Amino acid sequence: MKACIVLGTRPEIIKMAPVIRECIRKKVDFFVVHSGQHYSYNMDRIFFENLELPDANYNLEVGSLPGYAQTAKIMERLGPILESERPDVVLVQGDTNTVAAGAIAARKLNIKVGHVEAGLRNYDERMPEELNRVLADHCATYLFAPNIREKRILRREGIPKDRIFVTGNTIVDSVLENVELADEEILKKLNVEQNSYILATMHRQENVEVKDTLAGMLDGLGLVQKRLSLPVIFPLHPRTRSRIQDFGLKIPEGVKVIEPVGFLEFLALEKNARLILTDSGGVQEEACILRVPCVTMRISTERPETVEVGANIIGGTSPEGIVDAALKMIATNRNWKNPLGDGRASRRIIKIIEEDIEKSKKK
Repeated sequence: MKACIVLGTRPEIIKMAPVIRECIRKKVDFFVVHSGQHYSYNMDRIFFENLELPDANYNLEVGSLPGYAQTAKIMERLGPILESERPDVVLVQGDTNTVAAGAIAARKLNIKVGHVEAGLRNYDERMPEELNRVLADHCATYLFAPNIREKRILRREGIPKDRIFVTGNTIVDSVLENVELADEEILKKLNVEQNSYILATMHRQENVEVKDTLAGMLDGLGLVQKRLSLPVIFPLHPRTRSRIQDFGLKIPEGVKVIEPVGFLEFLALEKNARLILTDSGGVQEEACILRVPCVTMRISTERPETVEVGANIIGGTSPEGIVDAALKMIATNRNWKNPLGDGRASRRIIKIIEEDIEKSKKK
């Protein structure tokens, strides 16, 4: 079997790392294509170093472009690589422009597609990620659903059951593999202690590209800081930083802005936080796994299981909604059961593909 692993953003690197390691462990022939969707050191290269991953074999270097142009350029540059390499399967993960482009390009060349983290939906059409994940699912030969909920969603959309596999989520594999390596030095650098601060992130296009929404979320961070009397640590995404400057907005007092950090430092910040405020899907998952209460600063989530077990709450983007949600979650018990998997998803994924491709080659 020959596999192509296509990735391009921080979450994809983190969630595909266990899949790459499993390919290495099983001596699977594979190569990695990096789209260049995330291209700064703090959003990209540092994660390869933290996770001790081999360098990408190809880098498409698409950079920052409007979604339609970025998707098109990835397809244009990926196509010739797939034609030359002719892998048996192209693996993509999640819901980025890289995922949609990789899945479509592979299908156009009659190459099998495996979608890791298939079946997630929040039915919010403002989010480009929703379109990307739907496109990837309906291109995929193998749909690796985190749990039975996503399998049911895919079946309702008409996808045959023999293409859907419930594997758990590879983020559990990645967190469990690396949590003991989390870089606690970041706490000393920031002069904070365990359970004595709030961690916040925001980067979603539908949030930060709208001035009133972004302003409300920033005000929400400030109000939470005042009500709880805890510092807010805020690793600032490049897109969010640019929009704060463009809109002439200010960071509230008590909110400490830091540069984006590597996975091991961020893992340490997550696991030692009293509360997490985020609009990131991946951070919702990581908080749930680490048993840290989470407030999602969006109007919906494609990770409803985290809400159902009591690990997460939808706070919206208004200052009042964020504060109310934070007050509820700060008082919650951290005894929920992780609903996202057992840390063996990557093993299941590679085994399923290997067995199917071996079977098809015998026909």
